[in-house]
This record gives sequence, structure tokens and C-alpha cells, in this order.
Amino acid sequence: MDQVRDHHKIRNQSVLYYTLSIILGTVALSYGSVPMYKMICQTTGWGGQPIKSAAHAGTSSEDPSVRLRPDTSAKRLRITFSGTVSDIMPWKFTPQQREVRVLPGETALAFYTATNKSDEDIIGVATYSVTPGQVAPYFSKIQCFCFEEQRLLAGETVDMPVFFYIDPEFSKDLNMRGIETITLSYTFFKAKYDKQGHLKPVPMGR
Repeated sequence: MDQVRDHHKIRNQSVLYYTLSIILGTVALSYGSVPMYKMICQTTGWGGQPIKSAAHAGTSSEDPSVRLRPDTSAKRLRITFSGTVSDIMPWKFTPQQREVRVLPGETALAFYTATNKSDEDIIGVATYSVTPGQVAPYFSKIQCFCFEEQRLLAGETVDMPVFFYIDPEFSKDLNMRGIETITLSYTFFKAKYDKQGHLKPVPMGR
């Protein structure tokens, strides 16, 4: 009888946790702000979102140098870049390089260029994603312009850096075998605000 009661207790707890997760997820999707989206996606890799680097966030007890040590026994990965804007965004937004090749654990720096083609100042916010989506947990950004408001004056052009690395654990994951090309995509949207002056959530990765 004790085993039966324990089984039902564990099952009920699982159902409760699952239900709470659904409720919290729904609330986040319905009312969440950009920071909440940013936190969820960077923590879970949801929607092909690269995970924020724990090695540079000061929250990991692991020596950061371990993560940033290139795996010279692995093949170089081809990282390609894509940049788009929403239909109502009068910006030109393109990557400065078509691709870079990196080893897992090796840092890389890439740049995008944004130009405000309108005659008025505009604030934009970018979302980003990684394909194939299963690579997202291993794609760690150190610095990027995503989810941050970017104000461009009328006719202004700016360069936007992305500093990242592929976690060396990528090479040990059997599910990553055969993946040699990874695409980092950014999409800029025109920033919108609610009545309280808070930035509204922008669409997530494609």
C-alpha cells in the first residue's frame, strides 16, 4: 500500500508541476516583457535561441577558460549569417560577412550593419535564432545587440557586433554529428510601447 501511495504522490506532483509550467508559460507569452522573453529563451534555448554564456555571466563555478578552450581535435564549423527587417521597418540590415569558420570553444566576432533609411529617428529591437534549432543550447553569445533598444537617427548607419562561441560540448553530443553549418539569424522590428511606456514583446525566432 505504501508503494501505491508513493506512486500516486509522485504522479500527482508531476501533474502539478506540469500544470504550473503551462500556466506560467501562458502568462509569460501573454503578458511578458522583452526582458522576460530574453531570460526564458537564453536559459532554455527555446525557439532556436542561443543560450547566454554562463562562463561570462558570473553564475557558474566552472573555470571559464575551460569553455573557451578551442577543441583542436574537432572539425571547424561554418557559421553563416542572416539579417532581415519586418515589413514596416524602414531599415536596411545586413551582415558584414557571409560566414566565419570556428572550432568549438573558439570565440568569434561578427558584425551587422543597420541603416535607417527614413527621415525620422526610429527605435528598433532585434530577435535572433539559430538553425538547426538543436544547436541552440551550444551556441553561446558573449555580447550582442539582441533584445536591446537600438535608436538610429534619420539616415544614420551603425555597425553592431556579435561576439560568440560554440560550446566545446557540441563535439561530444552524438545528436550533433553531421552538423557542419550553423546559421545565426537576426530580425529587426520597430519598437512598440504599451500605455505604461513599457516595451511590448516582439515576435520570437522564426
